[in-house]
Amino acid sequence: MTGRIALVTGANGGLGTYVTKALLDAGFSVVGLAPRIQQSDFDNPNFTALPAALDSLDAAKKAADTVIARFGKLDVLAHLVGGFAGGQTVADTDDATFQRMFDMNLHSAFHTLRAVLPHMRKAKAGRIIAIGSRAAEAPGASVGAYSASKAALVSLIRTVAIENKDAGITANVLLPGTIDTPANRNAMPGADVSQWVQPASIASLIVWLASDAGKDVTGAAIPVYGEGL
Repeated sequence: MTGRIALVTGANGGLGTYVTKALLDAGFSVVGLAPRIQQSDFDNPNFTALPAALDSLDAAKKAADTVIARFGKLDVLAHLVGGFAGGQTVADTDDATFQRMFDMNLHSAFHTLRAVLPHMRKAKAGRIIAIGSRAAEAPGASVGAYSASKAALVSLIRTVAIENKDAGITANVLLPGTIDTPANRNAMPGADVSQWVQPASIASLIVWLASDAGKDVTGAAIPVYGEGL
């Protein structure tokens, strides 16, 4: 993978840390984007910290332009930014919560895709991998805003795959069950974590999709449910 450049959003999060390390170990140069990321977060000469938030199209374009200015290209986008809110029925969900879920899980991806796709189309190559959720296809009670935002993300990524199949660009979305991260363990202290999805498994799949071996997979919503089927 020598010479390939990957942009990882949410690079120092519970999942992002594993994805960033896995890509670095596979030989990618990784630009890790997060609001509070530092160069010292990853001890690897091929890592570049990019402190930024994806709260607008301008911010996303600035991030993509920074990558292009430094490396001349952008081969892979691993979009991991997202958030969760639950505990209320649809009838009780307020506008602010609904909007926040779409801002975190859909709009951030929309802005980032608009920023990176012109560069990938110009290069006639690119790999896009986004993190959705099992809830996108199997919603449960009291997570309506979250499920809806992740379902919309699936549709968006599949549309990108169709629109860019002529440009050598693949776009796929992973649908994990509950991921074994520190944040999830803190939020659910009594849960059986043995059935949760390991972040290293997701990271390995992302590396594969980003590689030449994954070139024939596009437009897929890939279930990663763990043992808790």
